[in-house]
Amino acid sequence: QVQLVESGGGLVQAGGSLRLSCAASGSFLSVNRMAWYRQGPGNQRELVGSMTVGGSTNYADSVKGRFTISRDNAKTVYLQMNSLKSEDTAVYYCYAEVTLPPSGLQYQYWGQGTQVTVSS
Repeated sequence: QVQLVESGGGLVQAGGSLRLSCAASGSFLSVNRMAWYRQGPGNQRELVGSMTVGGSTNYADSVKGRFTISRDNAKTVYLQMNSLKSEDTAVYYCYAEVTLPPSGLQYQYWGQGTQVTVSS
């Protein structure tokens, strides 16, 4: 069983910073693309940023220049969020594409979500 465990959410004032972490645990061959999504009140879940195992990144236009996604090993991904705005308020979800033994097939996993609230 693969689990994604997130941490780092909370309440911050507009203009402040937060750092989210997500660690994958369990039995797997590899963790491939990892990403952060978010879902604000009344909104659909949207991609915030992603990173492949090779280091290629992709960001939503709304966070470019403010948010940075990084990985410090094959199993942990971070989201550094700077210059936070009230519209960044959402539940943030970690996502990972994981290759499982013995099939070598790739599966998608989600974290439980962590609340980020930005007060204006």
